Amino acid sequence: MTKLQIQLWTTISIFSILFLYTAYTEAAQKSVAITQIVEHPSLDDCRKGVRDELQAQGFEVGKNLSWTFENAQGNATTAAQIAKKFVAQNPDVIVAISTPSAQTAAAAARNTALVFTAVTDPVGAKLVKSMKRPGGLITGVSDLTPIDRHMELIKRLLPKAKSVGVIYNPGEANSITLVNLVKKYAPDQGMQVKEAGATKSAEVLTAARSLVGKVDAIYVPTDNTVVSAIEAVVKVGIEAKIPIFSGDAESVSRGTVASLGFSYYDVGRQAGHIVVRVLKGEKPGDISVESVDKLELHVNPKSAKQMGLSLSKSILSEADKVIR
Repeated sequence: MTKLQIQLWTTISIFSILFLYTAYTEAAQKSVAITQIVEHPSLDDCRKGVRDELQAQGFEVGKNLSWTFENAQGNATTAAQIAKKFVAQNPDVIVAISTPSAQTAAAAARNTALVFTAVTDPVGAKLVKSMKRPGGLITGVSDLTPIDRHMELIKRLLPKAKSVGVIYNPGEANSITLVNLVKKYAPDQGMQVKEAGATKSAEVLTAARSLVGKVDAIYVPTDNTVVSAIEAVVKVGIEAKIPIFSGDAESVSRGTVASLGFSYYDVGRQAGHIVVRVLKGEKPGDISVESVDKLELHVNPKSAKQMGLSLSKSILSEADKVIR
């Protein structure tokens, strides 16, 4: 073989290797699109958990993973537009954080895998047929909180409480589910329920003030609209000396008295694990919807005192996290 022929074969071999490497890289590249209804600490932690779990399992943004994120700023119309945009981009998986985002994504993504998280009642929201066998191209993680134990906690800290107010967005399916559970379990603790609706974050302060003089405590469920403006509810609680309790533990650091909840970062990691299973070839409809089992008690003594409540040493010693 002549020197020219050797150089020619060498060049061809190099280009062949580059071609195969490029083809392999493109085949290995996966894409995930994240849609989130609004930004607040719980949902943000959830999103971070998803990303960290993907990276922990070998899917790293900028190397073999394309990651797109958009936030609807609490607007359902915007959420629908984001869903349609993502469908047009044809990602391997759409991750929907919150019930509204999951519903709009499910309506648009007929042929795209969808993994939801931070969704309270997936069956009630008509996202899946059942928790065990979701079917279709949808599955995820439910963040249904233990409302019965939340009502027990309120009664334990406020033994004389006869009424509890609940602030929620009547336009969110998950919130209606939670309020119905509050109405189911509050009477077991000798408490009546007073409702206050807020369809957007700007209405939360007015909703909280409407409960002043009518309730002994206020409970904020894992409602995205209300949680995004939790400081407004805390403000009313301090002014009116009404203890505020929350469904999500992260809100305790923002001023609520106490919560028996879970880490939304962990919820995100759990959802991220499901996303990895889908990226590796499993069908979403064959993966059971998961629930969160690990609960933590968070308390905020300073907020409690500002709202006219003193937390006992026993409750402080039991707490997994005490906000100072």
